[in-house]
Amino acid sequence: MTREVRHMKIGELARATGVSVRLLRYYEEQGLLVPSRTDGGHRHYGEGALTTVARIRTLLAAGLPTRIIRDLMPCFLGDGPELDTCVLEHLRTHLSELDTRIADLQQARTSLRDLLDTSSRASRAEVSCG
Repeated sequence: MTREVRHMKIGELARATGVSVRLLRYYEEQGLLVPSRTDGGHRHYGEGALTTVARIRTLLAAGLPTRIIRDLMPCFLGDGPELDTCVLEHLRTHLSELDTRIADLQQARTSLRDLLDTSSRASRAEVSCG
């Protein structure tokens, strides 16, 4: 007994995932999502496309660029969000880089706040003297 796979058009996939048609086309351009094509060139997506789009969105939300996501897509285990242990070090490195960027941004924020505070005090002192 063969199971019939339901194919979706791009608009149906967009509605089912909440991702715009434009983004789905971008995922395709980046090699993240691979539809089949009809003889007329229309995109058709199998049921696995729902999982693929969810995985792409999860990795994008983690701040990973599409070039890295493309490499990670074959490393998912089963139907869930779990990745093979061979890529965990790469993810740890990315997390460390994010932590460094956050610390740098926090330092820049503190410096900017100090500059604003100092400048505001100087401006108030100048006004009160004038």
